[in-house]
Amino acid sequence: MNDHDDGTSVLDTEFQATSEVTSEATFEATFEAMRPRLLGVAYGLLGSLDEAEDVVQDAWLRLRSATAAGGGEEIRDVTGWLVVTVSRLALDVLRSARHRREEYVGPWLPEPVLTRPVPTGPVPTGPVLSGPVLTGSVLTGPDPAERVTLDESLSMAMLVVLESLSPAERTAFVLHDVFGLTFAEVGEAVGRSPAACRQLAARARAHVASRAPRFDVDPAEHRRVVHAFARACLGGDMDALVALLDPDVVLRSDGGGRVRAGRRPVSGAAKVARLLSGIQRFGRYELVPAVVNGWPGLLRYRDGRLVAVIGLTVADGRVTAVDMVLNPEKLARVTRADETRR
Repeated sequence: MNDHDDGTSVLDTEFQATSEVTSEATFEATFEAMRPRLLGVAYGLLGSLDEAEDVVQDAWLRLRSATAAGGGEEIRDVTGWLVVTVSRLALDVLRSARHRREEYVGPWLPEPVLTRPVPTGPVPTGPVLSGPVLTGSVLTGPDPAERVTLDESLSMAMLVVLESLSPAERTAFVLHDVFGLTFAEVGEAVGRSPAACRQLAARARAHVASRAPRFDVDPAEHRRVVHAFARACLGGDMDALVALLDPDVVLRSDGGGRVRAGRRPVSGAAKVARLLSGIQRFGRYELVPAVVNGWPGLLRYRDGRLVAVIGLTVADGRVTAVDMVLNPEKLARVTRADETRR
Protein backbone atom coordinates (compact mmCIF):
# COMPACT_ATOMS: atom_id res chain seq x y z
CA MET A 1 0.00 0.00 0.00
CA ASN A 2 1.49 3.37 -0.99
CA ASP A 3 1.66 6.14 1.61
CA HIS A 4 1.64 9.92 1.21
CA ASP A 5 4.45 12.01 2.60
CA ASP A 6 2.29 13.06 5.58
CA GLY A 7 1.88 9.44 6.65
CA THR A 8 -1.70 8.95 5.43
CA SER A 9 -2.37 6.05 3.15
CA VAL A 10 -4.01 6.27 -0.24
CA LEU A 11 -6.83 4.15 1.21
CA ASP A 12 -7.34 6.69 4.01
CA THR A 13 -7.50 9.53 1.49
CA GLU A 14 -9.98 7.66 -0.72
CA PHE A 15 -12.14 6.81 2.30
CA GLN A 16 -12.15 10.45 3.40
CA ALA A 17 -13.12 11.62 -0.10
CA THR A 18 -15.89 9.01 -0.30
CA SER A 19 -17.13 10.01 3.15
CA GLU A 20 -17.23 13.66 2.14
CA VAL A 21 -19.20 12.86 -1.02
CA THR A 22 -21.60 10.66 0.95
CA SER A 23 -22.04 13.36 3.59
CA GLU A 24 -22.74 16.04 1.01
CA ALA A 25 -25.18 13.76 -0.81
CA THR A 26 -26.98 13.12 2.49
CA PHE A 27 -27.20 16.83 3.21
CA GLU A 28 -28.50 17.51 -0.29
CA ALA A 29 -31.11 14.75 -0.01
CA THR A 30 -32.27 16.15 3.34
CA PHE A 31 -32.43 19.65 1.90
CA GLU A 32 -34.46 18.58 -1.14
CA ALA A 33 -36.89 16.66 1.07
CA MET A 34 -37.23 19.71 3.31
CA ARG A 35 -37.48 22.28 0.52
CA PRO A 36 -41.31 22.53 0.40
CA ARG A 37 -41.49 23.02 4.17
CA LEU A 38 -38.61 25.51 4.14
CA LEU A 39 -40.35 27.47 1.38
CA GLY A 40 -43.54 27.40 3.44
CA VAL A 41 -41.74 28.81 6.49
CA ALA A 42 -40.03 31.55 4.49
CA TYR A 43 -43.23 32.41 2.61
CA GLY A 44 -45.19 32.64 5.87
CA LEU A 45 -42.65 35.16 7.13
CA LEU A 46 -42.29 37.15 3.90
CA GLY A 47 -45.47 36.76 1.83
CA SER A 48 -43.33 36.51 -1.30
CA LEU A 49 -42.35 33.29 -3.04
CA ASP A 50 -39.52 34.98 -4.93
CA GLU A 51 -37.97 36.22 -1.68
CA ALA A 52 -38.69 32.86 -0.02
CA GLU A 53 -36.86 30.96 -2.75
CA ASP A 54 -33.84 33.28 -2.46
CA VAL A 55 -33.75 32.71 1.31
CA VAL A 56 -34.00 28.91 0.97
CA GLN A 57 -31.26 28.82 -1.66
CA ASP A 58 -29.06 30.99 0.56
CA ALA A 59 -29.61 28.55 3.44
CA TRP A 60 -28.49 25.65 1.22
CA LEU A 61 -25.31 27.49 0.23
CA ARG A 62 -24.58 28.22 3.89
CA LEU A 63 -25.13 24.56 4.77
CA ARG A 64 -22.62 23.48 2.13
CA SER A 65 -20.12 26.08 3.32
CA ALA A 66 -20.59 25.18 6.99
CA THR A 67 -19.95 21.49 6.37
CA ALA A 68 -17.21 21.86 3.78
CA ALA A 69 -14.22 19.55 4.07
CA GLY A 70 -11.29 20.79 6.09
CA GLY A 71 -12.58 22.23 9.33
CA GLY A 72 -16.28 22.32 8.56
CA GLU A 73 -18.63 22.27 11.55
CA GLU A 74 -20.50 19.13 12.53
CA ILE A 75 -24.27 19.46 12.19
CA ARG A 76 -26.13 16.69 13.97
CA ASP A 77 -29.68 17.93 13.25
CA VAL A 78 -29.65 19.10 9.64
CA THR A 79 -33.42 19.59 9.57
CA GLY A 80 -33.40 21.82 12.63
CA TRP A 81 -30.37 23.73 11.36
CA LEU A 82 -32.07 24.45 8.05
CA VAL A 83 -35.34 25.63 9.64
CA VAL A 84 -33.52 27.96 12.03
CA THR A 85 -31.22 29.30 9.30
CA VAL A 86 -34.09 29.92 6.88
CA SER A 87 -36.00 31.68 9.66
CA ARG A 88 -33.03 33.92 10.53
CA LEU A 89 -32.45 34.85 6.90
CA ALA A 90 -36.15 35.50 6.31
CA LEU A 91 -36.30 37.70 9.42
CA ASP A 92 -33.43 39.79 8.06
CA VAL A 93 -35.22 40.19 4.72
CA LEU A 94 -38.49 41.01 6.49
CA ARG A 95 -36.85 43.80 8.49
CA SER A 96 -35.37 45.36 5.36
CA ALA A 97 -38.63 44.95 3.41
CA ARG A 98 -40.81 46.92 5.83
CA HIS A 99 -39.62 50.28 4.51
CA ARG A 100 -40.21 49.24 0.88
CA ARG A 101 -43.73 48.05 1.68
CA GLU A 102 -44.54 51.30 3.48
CA GLU A 103 -43.79 53.13 0.21
CA TYR A 104 -45.71 50.62 -1.92
CA VAL A 105 -48.35 52.14 -4.21
CA GLY A 106 -51.77 51.13 -2.85
CA PRO A 107 -52.49 48.13 -0.62
CA TRP A 108 -49.74 45.51 -0.44
CA LEU A 109 -50.94 41.92 -0.81
CA PRO A 110 -48.86 38.75 -0.64
CA GLU A 111 -47.85 36.89 -3.77
CA PRO A 112 -50.62 34.31 -4.23
CA VAL A 113 -49.82 30.61 -3.92
CA LEU A 114 -51.97 28.21 -5.92
CA THR A 115 -51.21 24.89 -4.35
CA ARG A 116 -53.21 22.07 -5.89
CA PRO A 117 -55.80 21.20 -8.56
CA VAL A 118 -59.33 22.44 -8.07
CA PRO A 119 -61.59 19.57 -6.89
CA THR A 120 -64.74 20.95 -8.48
CA GLY A 121 -66.73 20.68 -11.67
CA PRO A 122 -68.05 23.48 -13.87
CA VAL A 123 -69.83 26.31 -12.12
CA PRO A 124 -73.42 26.78 -13.33
CA THR A 125 -73.53 30.24 -14.87
CA GLY A 126 -77.13 30.87 -15.86
CA PRO A 127 -78.46 31.88 -19.27
CA VAL A 128 -77.15 35.47 -19.55
CA LEU A 129 -73.63 36.28 -18.42
CA SER A 130 -70.78 38.55 -19.45
CA GLY A 131 -68.39 35.63 -19.47
CA PRO A 132 -68.29 31.92 -18.66
CA VAL A 133 -67.01 30.43 -15.43
CA LEU A 134 -64.52 27.73 -16.30
CA THR A 135 -62.76 24.97 -14.40
CA GLY A 136 -59.01 24.82 -14.06
CA SER A 137 -56.04 23.94 -11.91
CA VAL A 138 -52.88 25.87 -11.26
CA LEU A 139 -49.81 24.96 -9.24
CA THR A 140 -47.04 27.21 -7.97
CA GLY A 141 -44.78 26.28 -10.86
CA PRO A 142 -43.98 23.67 -13.49
CA ASP A 143 -41.21 22.20 -11.35
CA PRO A 144 -42.51 20.00 -8.49
CA ALA A 145 -39.53 21.12 -6.37
CA GLU A 146 -41.02 24.61 -6.32
CA ARG A 147 -44.23 23.50 -4.64
CA VAL A 148 -44.78 24.81 -1.16
CA THR A 149 -45.95 23.11 2.00
CA LEU A 150 -48.47 25.78 2.97
CA ASP A 151 -50.52 25.69 6.16
CA GLU A 152 -54.18 26.47 5.48
CA SER A 153 -54.07 29.25 8.07
CA LEU A 154 -51.76 31.26 5.79
CA SER A 155 -54.64 32.59 3.71
CA MET A 156 -54.38 35.88 1.84
CA ALA A 157 -56.38 37.61 4.57
CA MET A 158 -54.23 36.14 7.35
CA LEU A 159 -51.02 37.25 5.65
CA VAL A 160 -52.45 40.77 5.43
CA VAL A 161 -52.99 40.68 9.21
CA LEU A 162 -49.45 39.40 9.78
CA GLU A 163 -48.13 42.46 7.96
CA SER A 164 -49.28 44.56 10.92
CA LEU A 165 -47.04 42.66 13.37
CA SER A 166 -43.45 43.55 14.14
CA PRO A 167 -40.89 41.29 12.40
CA ALA A 168 -40.05 39.55 15.69
CA GLU A 169 -43.72 39.03 16.61
CA ARG A 170 -44.50 37.66 13.16
CA THR A 171 -41.56 35.28 13.29
CA ALA A 172 -42.46 33.98 16.75
CA PHE A 173 -46.11 33.50 15.78
CA VAL A 174 -45.47 31.81 12.42
CA LEU A 175 -42.74 29.51 13.69
CA HIS A 176 -44.52 28.45 16.90
CA ASP A 177 -48.26 28.70 16.21
CA VAL A 178 -48.24 27.77 12.52
CA PHE A 179 -45.24 25.45 12.10
CA GLY A 180 -45.02 24.05 15.64
CA LEU A 181 -41.44 24.95 16.58
CA THR A 182 -40.56 25.07 20.27
CA PHE A 183 -39.82 28.45 21.86
CA ALA A 184 -36.20 27.32 22.28
CA GLU A 185 -35.99 26.86 18.49
CA VAL A 186 -37.80 30.14 17.89
CA GLY A 187 -35.28 31.81 20.20
CA GLU A 188 -32.40 30.56 18.04
CA ALA A 189 -34.00 32.18 15.00
CA VAL A 190 -35.03 35.45 16.63
CA GLY A 191 -31.98 35.82 18.86
CA ARG A 192 -33.95 36.06 22.09
CA SER A 193 -34.62 33.86 25.09
CA PRO A 194 -37.44 31.28 24.98
CA ALA A 195 -39.34 33.32 27.59
CA ALA A 196 -39.09 36.47 25.46
CA CYS A 197 -40.27 34.53 22.40
CA ARG A 198 -43.23 33.22 24.37
CA GLN A 199 -44.22 36.84 25.12
CA LEU A 200 -43.76 37.82 21.47
CA ALA A 201 -46.01 34.98 20.35
CA ALA A 202 -48.64 35.84 22.98
CA ARG A 203 -48.80 39.48 21.82
CA ALA A 204 -49.00 38.39 18.20
CA ARG A 205 -51.68 35.81 19.00
CA ALA A 206 -53.88 38.40 20.72
CA HIS A 207 -53.52 40.78 17.79
CA VAL A 208 -54.25 38.07 15.24
CA ALA A 209 -57.26 36.79 17.20
CA SER A 210 -58.90 40.21 17.02
CA ARG A 211 -58.41 40.62 13.27
CA ALA A 212 -57.77 37.29 11.59
CA PRO A 213 -60.36 35.36 9.55
CA ARG A 214 -62.03 32.26 10.95
CA PHE A 215 -60.87 28.84 9.78
CA ASP A 216 -63.82 26.74 10.89
CA VAL A 217 -65.56 27.23 7.53
CA ASP A 218 -66.54 24.01 5.77
CA PRO A 219 -64.61 23.79 2.45
CA ALA A 220 -67.76 22.74 0.57
CA GLU A 221 -69.61 25.76 1.94
CA HIS A 222 -66.68 27.98 1.01
CA ARG A 223 -66.76 26.65 -2.57
CA ARG A 224 -70.52 27.18 -2.77
CA VAL A 225 -70.13 30.83 -1.79
CA VAL A 226 -67.22 31.30 -4.22
CA HIS A 227 -69.27 29.83 -7.08
CA ALA A 228 -72.26 32.02 -6.24
CA PHE A 229 -69.95 35.03 -6.04
CA ALA A 230 -68.56 34.23 -9.51
CA ARG A 231 -72.02 33.88 -11.02
CA ALA A 232 -73.17 37.17 -9.51
CA CYS A 233 -70.05 39.00 -10.71
CA LEU A 234 -70.33 37.70 -14.26
CA GLY A 235 -74.05 38.33 -14.38
CA GLY A 236 -73.75 41.85 -13.00
CA ASP A 237 -76.36 40.87 -10.42
CA MET A 238 -76.07 43.63 -7.82
CA ASP A 239 -78.77 42.20 -5.55
CA ALA A 240 -77.14 38.76 -5.51
CA LEU A 241 -73.73 40.29 -4.84
CA VAL A 242 -74.96 42.41 -1.95
CA ALA A 243 -76.69 39.36 -0.46
CA LEU A 244 -73.43 37.36 -0.67
CA LEU A 245 -71.25 40.08 0.84
CA ASP A 246 -70.92 40.67 4.55
CA PRO A 247 -72.13 44.19 5.48
CA ASP A 248 -68.57 45.00 6.61
CA VAL A 249 -66.79 43.30 3.70
CA VAL A 250 -63.41 44.77 2.69
CA LEU A 251 -61.99 44.67 -0.84
CA ARG A 252 -58.26 45.20 -1.30
CA SER A 253 -56.69 45.39 -4.77
CA ASP A 254 -52.94 45.29 -5.34
CA GLY A 255 -51.76 46.77 -8.62
CA GLY A 256 -48.40 47.93 -7.30
CA GLY A 257 -48.66 51.10 -9.39
CA ARG A 258 -48.28 49.00 -12.55
CA VAL A 259 -51.94 48.49 -13.46
CA ARG A 260 -55.20 50.21 -12.58
CA ALA A 261 -56.22 49.37 -9.01
CA GLY A 262 -57.72 51.06 -5.99
CA ARG A 263 -55.25 53.02 -3.86
CA ARG A 264 -57.26 52.30 -0.70
CA PRO A 265 -59.38 49.39 0.53
CA VAL A 266 -63.11 49.60 -0.21
CA SER A 267 -65.50 48.74 2.64
CA GLY A 268 -69.21 47.93 2.77
CA ALA A 269 -71.36 45.54 0.75
CA ALA A 270 -72.96 48.15 -1.52
CA LYS A 271 -69.67 49.85 -2.43
CA VAL A 272 -67.85 46.57 -3.05
CA ALA A 273 -70.74 45.23 -5.15
CA ARG A 274 -70.75 48.37 -7.32
CA LEU A 275 -67.00 48.11 -7.86
CA LEU A 276 -67.18 44.44 -8.81
CA SER A 277 -70.09 45.02 -11.17
CA GLY A 278 -68.22 47.90 -12.79
CA ILE A 279 -65.31 45.68 -13.82
CA GLN A 280 -67.40 44.52 -16.80
CA ARG A 281 -67.05 47.98 -18.34
CA PHE A 282 -63.46 47.12 -19.19
CA GLY A 283 -64.45 44.15 -21.38
CA ARG A 284 -65.49 40.52 -21.29
CA TYR A 285 -63.63 38.25 -18.90
CA GLU A 286 -63.62 34.69 -17.59
CA LEU A 287 -63.36 33.32 -14.07
CA VAL A 288 -61.57 30.06 -13.21
CA PRO A 289 -61.93 28.38 -9.80
CA ALA A 290 -58.59 27.84 -8.05
CA VAL A 291 -57.21 26.97 -4.63
CA VAL A 292 -55.65 30.24 -3.49
CA ASN A 293 -53.44 29.92 -0.41
CA GLY A 294 -55.24 26.76 0.62
CA TRP A 295 -58.82 28.02 0.11
CA PRO A 296 -61.22 28.22 -2.86
CA GLY A 297 -60.68 31.38 -4.88
CA LEU A 298 -60.79 32.59 -8.47
CA LEU A 299 -58.54 33.48 -11.39
CA ARG A 300 -59.69 36.23 -13.75
CA TYR A 301 -58.71 36.05 -17.41
CA ARG A 302 -59.24 38.60 -20.16
CA ASP A 303 -58.52 37.64 -23.78
CA GLY A 304 -56.84 34.47 -22.54
CA ARG A 305 -54.42 36.39 -20.30
CA LEU A 306 -54.38 36.13 -16.51
CA VAL A 307 -55.14 39.56 -15.04
CA ALA A 308 -56.01 38.80 -11.40
CA VAL A 309 -55.88 36.18 -8.67
CA ILE A 310 -58.75 36.62 -6.20
CA GLY A 311 -58.68 35.33 -2.64
CA LEU A 312 -62.05 35.20 -0.88
CA THR A 313 -62.55 34.96 2.88
CA VAL A 314 -65.89 33.45 3.91
CA ALA A 315 -67.71 33.37 7.26
CA ASP A 316 -71.34 32.46 8.03
CA GLY A 317 -72.11 31.98 4.33
CA ARG A 318 -70.92 35.45 3.28
CA VAL A 319 -67.75 36.95 1.81
CA THR A 320 -65.96 39.04 4.44
CA ALA A 321 -62.85 39.92 2.42
CA VAL A 322 -61.95 40.12 -1.27
CA ASP A 323 -58.21 40.26 -1.99
CA MET A 324 -57.39 40.89 -5.65
CA VAL A 325 -53.77 40.59 -6.81
CA LEU A 326 -53.38 42.50 -10.07
CA ASN A 327 -49.68 43.36 -9.98
CA PRO A 328 -48.16 41.55 -13.00
CA GLU A 329 -44.96 40.83 -11.07
CA LYS A 330 -46.92 38.87 -8.46
CA LEU A 331 -48.85 37.01 -11.17
CA ALA A 332 -45.76 36.00 -13.14
CA ARG A 333 -45.32 32.60 -11.47
CA VAL A 334 -48.95 31.57 -12.02
CA THR A 335 -48.76 32.82 -15.62
CA ARG A 336 -45.62 30.78 -16.31
CA ALA A 337 -47.20 27.65 -14.85
CA ASP A 338 -50.31 28.24 -16.96
CA GLU A 339 -48.27 28.63 -20.16
CA THR A 340 -46.26 25.49 -19.37
CA ARG A 341 -49.44 23.38 -19.20
CA ARG A 342 -50.71 24.59 -22.56
